Amino acid sequence: MPDRITKKDYDIVVIGGGPAGLAAALKAREKGLETLVVETRDRLGGIPLQCIHPGFGIHYFKEDMTGPEFVYRFIDKLLSTDIDYTVKSYVNIAKYVSPMEKKLEIITPYGTEIVRTKTIIYAAGARERTRYEIGITGPNPAGIMTAGEAQTLMDMYGVMPGKRILIVGSGDVGLIMARRFVLEGAEVVGVVEILPYPSGLIRNVQQCLKDYGIPLLLSHMVISVKKRNGRVSSAVVVKVGENFKPIQGTETEIECDTIVIAAGLKPRTKLLESLGAQIDPRTKGPVVNEYFETTIPGVFVAGNALIINDYVDYAVEQGELAALAATKYVDEKGIRIKKPVKIILGRNMRLIVPQILTLTSDALFYGRVARPEDNVWLSFKEIGFKIPQLKVLPSIMIRQKIRLDKLKSIGTNALTVEVMPRD
Repeated sequence: MPDRITKKDYDIVVIGGGPAGLAAALKAREKGLETLVVETRDRLGGIPLQCIHPGFGIHYFKEDMTGPEFVYRFIDKLLSTDIDYTVKSYVNIAKYVSPMEKKLEIITPYGTEIVRTKTIIYAAGARERTRYEIGITGPNPAGIMTAGEAQTLMDMYGVMPGKRILIVGSGDVGLIMARRFVLEGAEVVGVVEILPYPSGLIRNVQQCLKDYGIPLLLSHMVISVKKRNGRVSSAVVVKVGENFKPIQGTETEIECDTIVIAAGLKPRTKLLESLGAQIDPRTKGPVVNEYFETTIPGVFVAGNALIINDYVDYAVEQGELAALAATKYVDEKGIRIKKPVKIILGRNMRLIVPQILTLTSDALFYGRVARPEDNVWLSFKEIGFKIPQLKVLPSIMIRQKIRLDKLKSIGTNALTVEVMPRD
């Protein structure tokens, strides 16, 4: 089908053509909604297109796949439908007109289009944090880049970024890139992590660092960069204390020609903020209810624009759930709120979505703890619901579904989620 906007009115516009957006569009069309997908890149698929490593689809397809293998199952399916889509396009202006009408100005290769839609699913993903956001000072020579930029150079264009690599951040992307560099013949001189424990999944620490003998410097940070002949020549690394402040006298200079910043992701929220959506300072994404609906009626969010996920499978799951919620919204002309309940973060909980409950549906919670703990309860205090956990880690997302009949037992306007020791 042609890459064009063919209508002026849609039931749903999906902003973002990555896994969450594609899954949302397919589920919405399956439910009979007139659907449009808007993607800024030159093709559908999003970040998985440049992720040639395995680890995709284990939960959703029950198969271990590479990123392209995973996302092309959704692309191929979408291209076999009558779903409208446009690439190299972006929503320039979004206006909330009424609960059943949002007006979008979309810039496309064929000109500007004005589109009306009843609902929006925002699945625009996240951006990488830069060196300036993590306090790395000094010159800005060649050889400093984010993990995503390095991944794009290698997997999309066949360009090797450097030969002697220092990686900043031990999240899953940083760990996977460390292994990738070694497999391509580079030397990874170390992975620097400011926390006292790795930020990525345990399996990735083992498979990407320990199996290849790559040093992991915990409780360390890069404080400055040095250059030679216009390119990175070394990085100054220092140990940090419990307050994450540098400890004087522990500075070490590590020679390298490339520094890869893998310091985490931040949800893209600019368009949502322009609509007036409330942003959670903890997740950095929007405040949502159990339908993944923002504080703007009829505007839903899924994927890394909502919360930074461990697995792409979770992003797909959120896309499908958001599409089902949008279908309900269109059919019922809105989502009624029976008794709004606010989610309170209790002991050892760092963040969670949803942040609000309408008590009209089951709720699927995604959250992260603040620190590692063993042998604990994940507790939903006011409804007396708790689940045993052998181990909780900040790097591993908590995912827990609670049925509506259990949620309805709450007798207050707040529900506390916390991690408690098991006696």
